[in-house]
Amino acid sequence: MPPAITERPFGIHGTNMVTEYTISNENGMEVSVINYGATITKIITADKNGAKGNVILGFNYLNGYIENGNQYIGCIVGRYCNRIANATFSINGKEYNLAKNNKENSLHGGNKGFDKVCWGVKKINEQSLKLSYLSADGEEGFPGNLSVDVIYTLSPANELIIEYAATTDQATPVNLTSHCYFNLSAGQVRTILDHELKIYADLYTTLNNDAIPTGELASVKNDRLDFSTAKKVGRDINNFPGGYDINFVLNGPSGKAAELYDPVSGRYMEMYTTEPGMQFYSGNFLHTAIINNNTTSDYVEHAALCLEAQHFPDSPNNPSFPNTILQPGETYDQRTVYRFSVK
Repeated sequence: MPPAITERPFGIHGTNMVTEYTISNENGMEVSVINYGATITKIITADKNGAKGNVILGFNYLNGYIENGNQYIGCIVGRYCNRIANATFSINGKEYNLAKNNKENSLHGGNKGFDKVCWGVKKINEQSLKLSYLSADGEEGFPGNLSVDVIYTLSPANELIIEYAATTDQATPVNLTSHCYFNLSAGQVRTILDHELKIYADLYTTLNNDAIPTGELASVKNDRLDFSTAKKVGRDINNFPGGYDINFVLNGPSGKAAELYDPVSGRYMEMYTTEPGMQFYSGNFLHTAIINNNTTSDYVEHAALCLEAQHFPDSPNNPSFPNTILQPGETYDQRTVYRFSVK
């Protein structure tokens, strides 16, 4: 079957029609995206027996995403993913104040980040879809008009490729990511505790009690955060209140960030990124009632996990971290790939 993009109505948000676009490749793999939040609603891949299933959490209706927006399910997060301490930062001596939507901190762009707006859509070809959004100067307290493009491509090699680009007319922090929740069993197993995860990182950013980086980097070696050799997600999770929610400092040169394997389905996912960090979040607050295929079920705690390519949390307030301030005349760019197979 040749690659193709199909469309179907998905709901109405304010005055905007929301449409679901499904990209299919030659192998029968599918990736579905809606223009609300540039959200990925489905990733359909085959298991070791050839049975197809959706390997991410999602909803079959728009209100599922609107009503559960604080879970950021499947969306693009911005203008700044993760946390900014005390919801403030300064550029050239000028202080900017953001919404405090995570205790005293700003999280994932504030009260109405990129996940809660409708994006423009353009079909590039039968494999690629471009979503665009203009974030106005002052939106959620951030300076500058920021023009953002996100391109989703489904390759013949069963790769979901996400390419980001952004430009601004004023200096502003930019840190974008995709917030998909993965469960490679496609619903056969209710949690990801038996998934095997490997992370290509020797260091992580240490945190204070409010999940804000201290500015120091620590080694994962001989630590419960050591995923340098694949291990079950649930093996050490009880050592962390609630579960994992930590930024790993990626080793870099190969671009490989992580590998995820589900022994039940045989599905295997490799992640590559140009970003210096990756947030591993083990779905610690998932408790959402959903309707899936007309049957009621629940997303329980640890039903899925997120592997979010990113710059480090609170970088605008940590000069030693990789820079996240985009200047006029520069282009923010990022490329992240999720490659699916079985073994």
